Parts: sequence; structure tokens; C-alpha cells
Amino acid sequence: MGGIAAIAKSVGHTVTGSDHNVYPPMSTQLEQLDITLFQGYDDSQFTPTPDMVIIGNALGRANPAVEYVLNKGLAYTSGPQWLLENLLKDRWVLAISGTHGKTSTSSMLAWIMESAGLAPGFLIGGVPENFGISARVGQSPFFVIEADEYDSAFFDKRSKFIHYRPRTLVINNLEFDHADIFEDLNAIKKQFHHLVRTVPGNGRIISPADEPNVQSMLEMGCWSEQSLVGNASESRYKATKISPNCSEFLLTHTSDIQGRVSTIVNWPLIGEHNMNNAVTAIAAAHHAGVDIKDAVAAMATFKNVKRRMEVKGVVNGITVYDDFAHHPTAIKTTLQGLRASVGKQKIVAILELRSNTMRTGVHKDALSTAWEEADSVHLLEPAHLTWSLNDVINNSKTLVIPHKTVQSIVDAVVKSAQAGTHILVMSNGGFGAIHQKLLNTLGEIDG
Repeated sequence: MGGIAAIAKSVGHTVTGSDHNVYPPMSTQLEQLDITLFQGYDDSQFTPTPDMVIIGNALGRANPAVEYVLNKGLAYTSGPQWLLENLLKDRWVLAISGTHGKTSTSSMLAWIMESAGLAPGFLIGGVPENFGISARVGQSPFFVIEADEYDSAFFDKRSKFIHYRPRTLVINNLEFDHADIFEDLNAIKKQFHHLVRTVPGNGRIISPADEPNVQSMLEMGCWSEQSLVGNASESRYKATKISPNCSEFLLTHTSDIQGRVSTIVNWPLIGEHNMNNAVTAIAAAHHAGVDIKDAVAAMATFKNVKRRMEVKGVVNGITVYDDFAHHPTAIKTTLQGLRASVGKQKIVAILELRSNTMRTGVHKDALSTAWEEADSVHLLEPAHLTWSLNDVINNSKTLVIPHKTVQSIVDAVVKSAQAGTHILVMSNGGFGAIHQKLLNTLGEIDG
């Protein structure tokens, strides 16, 4: 929604917005764009009367702002629908979908195309550090969008990505998530297949050959070109790691015209999940006409995304990271990447069980093995959790310590940290500004 606000502002609209809790980096970006933010949903924000109200999917009936809009008969729409009607319908849309890796892959793809001189527009659910903004209109037909499967609005329960109508579609992976709106994995597959139905015959769907959920979904019917990535024999784009942490890997592309061509990628990121995201981004850019060698060169200057293994600070040899991981698979791959990079140095993982899916305990059986690469784990136990942490703690080979407050975590982690410790904070929310609290407390002890 913040990215949509930025786009609307850039094309000349006066834009205001409201939320219950706005936090960086999005709050900072909106303030810099001179977009007025209201904390809460008081109806005073509707003076003067807006021409259009774009309602995010976090708001439902009984929300004061929603009720005001309905009672007053104001014009309203969803964010995805507004994008389609005002921006996407005349563009070559490159959509990045999947349970994991959407933000990172979208950011990589946008940077590859920018480096190739294509000046794409983009809308990304994070802030790519190469751009410093999460959205822009762009100056070419190309538009890169993070294609989320979450529903569009309280009045439109279709997945957001149904509105995007991509010509290039990436499906990174497909797992069960968003238990608050999807009954099971098949319900998610159905929405993804609706998306597949919107890709034109001369469009392209890029997917991993080794993701059975993705391939079984495509077997429900596919009417577009397909291009596989991964290490299967039929894959057109493959990656083989050279360095243990994947900061150097070999990209191999096979085509009917050129045959097999291999290029070495050297870049600042780590982890097999990022390597796989990079290969997918290169494949998508290639479909839009970017030469493979130019795409590889762009990856050398890619700076990642805020809140994706972002170093928040280093105090006395102790490094504090911020990462958006909140699904067991994302937690596991993030920790594997960090472990491959730091070797035997101590890793302390801090996790907030914040998402709706986590709160309902859907992923509790997978959690105990997700953090195996960490030396210890500190969990913030949310109020009104509907399941017990005891089973997860007892089944974990890694030491897991539950906490009721952010301050309790800070005190415990700082007490045991020493030079060479890597503190990885994982959450899809603000987490009570824990990153800065950790750095401040570490600094006080150092002083």
C-alpha cells in the first residue's frame, strides 16, 4: 500500500493515508514523499472528501474508516485493481510470485533491467537499497511487480496477483502459508492457477524444475511458454555454487541457438536461496531482452533489500542483523546462508511469532528444525498464543529460550554475546525496535 501511495503521488495525485502502526522503512519513505499519514482511522482524515479511497486488505468491516466510506457512499477500490486500471494495463508486466523470495527476486530483476538501461517501473514489498524506494512508475513499457497471493480487499477475496496480468511470470516456490485466508495448500494452488490462466500464450512462465507443488499446479493447465530453472536436466538456467556461501557461483544457460553458455557470478549476497533467486531474476530479465552477460554484470553491484540480512550495526565485534523471515523455510535458508558465511562463529537467532499463520500454530512442527544452524534461539511469545511453545522447545536440538517481553530478550542476548557473535533478528513487523535496543545496550556495556 505504501508503494501504491508513492506511485499515485508521482503521477500527480494528492495522497494521504492511515494505518494503526506505521514503522520504518516505509514510514520514512512516505514522509520523504510528503505523504500525510494519520495514525488510526478517525473520519477527520476524509476532509476534504477524496476522489478515491484505496482500501488495503488489512482492513475489514467494523473498521471506522471502512464504515465511514461505505456510509457516505465514497468511491473506493482495492490497491491491485487501482494498479491495473491506472498503470499496468498498458505495460509489459514482469510478476514475481511464490511463497518465498518475492521481494529479493523482484529487487534483483528491477536492478538488472535498470543496469541494462531499460528504466523499468516497479512495485516491491520492501526497499531495494540500489533504488532507496519501493515503487516508481518508470520510463519504459516494463514494470516489475511483487505478486502476492494474499487477498485483495475485504470486498475482493481473489489474490492480489490476479489483477496484474503479467507477460513474464515467475513462480519461485509454493508452500502453505496465510492460514487466516487459505484452508489448505490446494486452495493456494487454485489461486496460482487462476494467475497462470491470465498469462498470454506468447508470455513466459519461469519456475523451478525441482518444486513439485509448482509443477503439479502447472499440470492443471498451462497455455504459455515455460522455462525451467534449477539443477534438473531439463532446466534452461542452472546455478552451481563455487564458494561455500554462494557469493560466487557458476550460471549456465542452455538455448536452442547458442547451446550451453556458462558465466561466473561474483556478488555481495550469500546463501543458496539468494543464488536461486538471482538465477530466476536473470531468466526473467532475459525474457525481456536483457543479455545474460549484462544481467550477470548487474548482479555484482546489487545491494540487497532493507530487512533482508541487513546489517543494522556492529558493536565491539558483535554484529546485529535484521531479516524479514517469518516462515520456517525462510528462517532455515536465511540461517543456512549466514552459517555458510561465518563458519563456526556464534549465531544467536531472535524470532517474533507475529504472522497470523505462526500464531495459529500451523508451522509449529517445522519450527524446531528450521533454526538448527543457530547456536541458540530466543522467541518472543505473543499474547493470546493459541498453542504451547513447549512441544517446539522440547523437540529442538538447539537451545530455545522463550520470552514475554522484548526487553527480556535484549537483556539475555547482550549478557551472553561476545566478539564474533552474530545476532540475527527475524520478524515481519517492527519487533518493538529491538535492533536499536540491542545496539544501544551493547554500546553501553562496551563503553
